[in-house]
Amino acid sequence: MTDSNAPPRTLSVELGQRGYPIHIGRGLLDDPDLIRSKLGKGRVMVVTDTEVAPHYLGRLLAQFDDPAYVVLPAGEEHKKPEGLTPIYDALVATGCGRDATLVVLGGGVIGDMGGFAAASFQRGINFIQVPTTLLAQVDSSVGGKTGVNHPGGKNLIGAFHQPQCVVCDTATLDTLDERNLRAGLAEVIKYGLIEDTAFLDWLEENLPLLLERDTDALVHAIARSCEIKAQVVADDERESTGRRAVLNLGHTFGHAIETLTGHRDWLHGEAVATGMVMAADMSRRMGWLSQDDCDRVRCIVRSAGLPVTPPPADSAEFLKLMARDKKVAAGRIRLVLLRALGNATLEADYDDKHLHATLDAALD
Repeated sequence: MTDSNAPPRTLSVELGQRGYPIHIGRGLLDDPDLIRSKLGKGRVMVVTDTEVAPHYLGRLLAQFDDPAYVVLPAGEEHKKPEGLTPIYDALVATGCGRDATLVVLGGGVIGDMGGFAAASFQRGINFIQVPTTLLAQVDSSVGGKTGVNHPGGKNLIGAFHQPQCVVCDTATLDTLDERNLRAGLAEVIKYGLIEDTAFLDWLEENLPLLLERDTDALVHAIARSCEIKAQVVADDERESTGRRAVLNLGHTFGHAIETLTGHRDWLHGEAVATGMVMAADMSRRMGWLSQDDCDRVRCIVRSAGLPVTPPPADSAEFLKLMARDKKVAAGRIRLVLLRALGNATLEADYDDKHLHATLDAALD
């Protein structure tokens, strides 16, 4: 980590009455007005997990009058329907009504769970995202996707529910372990691949600074990632046109990896990283990317310290797991592929031989 005098940045997700700000900078947890200005009139309930609570829960609770809180066990394996029960129990026990605000403090798992609890409790209450991992700051905290996993697949149970605001304090990344920092970089790389080759160029040059947790580099990477996602979400909030689906580059392959490994052995960002390499390979087989393009994708993923090959698996079993993805339509697996670097597309019209060849090559 390096110090910086750079001012915080504020972006907007333009969704009309459902729009909201994203605040990005160092030390924002110590600025109570960012969150307090977005609270409802009712009780405040903070939801966090056992890994984050010792570091930041006390600081956040100090901003509110008579807050309630619940601390959940950490880990993707707890992101399931029954894992929501402690949140609902705490909301009921503390007398929270429809004017309550749920403040979600943590990474992508706790953000998805807390967001879905807010979407479903009394048919929807307000919530605020305070993401504490790089992956959550650049991706899962923005856009309103909430949910939990099912044994049959990733995020199969969920809802769209937009937060009132997102507060990304880069100082919370100081306590993030190296593996999770690298996993977050997978989603940052994704934005360059789908939308912005200039950003991809910048990432290739500045990956060492990001891995060193340089504040200015982190703020720039988070802000540019959020800018891209905010625009895509504004264009297609509920994935009704296919535009928003491009944010899932690598995810159909990646979700299969996560399900295959029981949501335990691979982090989400690690699975997405490998999935992007697989998507690039299939795009090459489709005639859209060159071998040099594929090598470039593989190189930047590897330079971020992320895996580029999936765990051993039977290709037929892997394909069945991919077929459970939410983007499947009319029995057809739709995949986000690259027509060029910086130009992603959702595709259902492809020759199955290319998908099988990609799986055979990766899983061999």
